[in-house]
Amino acid sequence: MADLPFRISEKAGQTKIQQLVHSISEAISSGQLKEGETLPSVNELSTESGFSRDTVFKAYKILKERNLVESAPTRGYYVTGGSFKVFMLLDDFSAFKEQLYKAFRNNLPNTYSVDLLFHHYNREVFNQLVNSSLGRYSMSVVMNIDHRSMEPVLKKIDPGKLLILDMGMPPSENISYVIQDFNKAVENCLEEGLTYLKKYSEMILVYDETETPHPAETVTAVRRFCENHNISFRLLKNTHGVEVKKEQCWFTIRDSDLVEVIKYCRSKGFLLGKDFGVLSYNDTPMKQIAGGGISVISTDFEQMGRLAARFVKDKQKVTEVLSTSLKIRQSL
Repeated sequence: MADLPFRISEKAGQTKIQQLVHSISEAISSGQLKEGETLPSVNELSTESGFSRDTVFKAYKILKERNLVESAPTRGYYVTGGSFKVFMLLDDFSAFKEQLYKAFRNNLPNTYSVDLLFHHYNREVFNQLVNSSLGRYSMSVVMNIDHRSMEPVLKKIDPGKLLILDMGMPPSENISYVIQDFNKAVENCLEEGLTYLKKYSEMILVYDETETPHPAETVTAVRRFCENHNISFRLLKNTHGVEVKKEQCWFTIRDSDLVEVIKYCRSKGFLLGKDFGVLSYNDTPMKQIAGGGISVISTDFEQMGRLAARFVKDKQKVTEVLSTSLKIRQSL
C-alpha cells in the first residue's frame, strides 16, 4: 500500500468499504488529496489494498454520491471540489437552539453545507446517528447527552474534527468544547439578583431529573443559595395541580412549566413581579416580551453558535466555558 496517495485506516467496527470511504474522505478533508487529483483505478486500488474490485467500486460509488469524487472515461476517478460538509447533532429543537443554529449557519461560508439532526436525549438514537456520520463529514459539532462525561461513541470521531457543545467535559485535552457551568455559575447569578429575590418568602424549583434534560447540579446550586439567605426552598417535579401563592418565586427549567405557572396566577388575578415572582432558565425572544419580560438565567447561545462556526472554519482548538448571566425583567 506504499504506492497509494492516502493511508487506509483500519478502524474497528468498519467494513472494508467503510474503511476506504473514510480514508479517502479524510484525505480530501485534510488537503492530502487536492481538487482535480487523480485517484488510483479500481484495479490499482484493489491490488495495492488487497480489497476486492467490487469493494473498491462500491466505495468509489459512495464517494461520488457525496460529491467528493467524480469519474470520466479519459481520466478515471478524480477528486472534485465538492462542498465542505458539517455534521451538527443537537439535543432537541427549541427557540434558543434556533438562535444557536442561525448564528452558526450565518457565520459559515455558503460553500459549507450543514446536516442538522437531533437525538432527543435518546442514547440509542445518539449512537446510531454518530456511527452513521463516520467518514461522511469534514467536521462534527455535537451536543452531548451527559454533562459529566463525553459519550463513548464520540471517541470514534477524529478529536481534531470534533466540537462538544453545551455540556459534557471531554476526557481528552485534544477535543474542543464550548460548554456551560450549571452549578457555581447559577449560584453566582442568584447572588447577583439577591435584592430582587429576598423579597420572596419561598423559592420553588420545578425540576424532575428523569424528565428534565438538565444537570441536577442546578438543584444543588439553588438549594445552597436559599440556605445561605434563609429563603425557604422547595423542589417540585412538575406543575400538575399547581397552587401558586403570593410571595413565592417560581424557578422553571422547562417552558411548559413556565406557561402553567403564569396561567394559574393570571386566573387568580395575581400580578407578575409583584404578588409572585418567576425566574426561567435559557433566554428566548419570547421571554423578553411575555408578561412584560420573564427574568432568566442563561448563557449566550448566539455566541455559542459563532464559536462553533469559528472552530469549523479555522479548524483551531477551542476550549470555552461560556459565562452564564442573570437578566432581570418584570417577572421579578
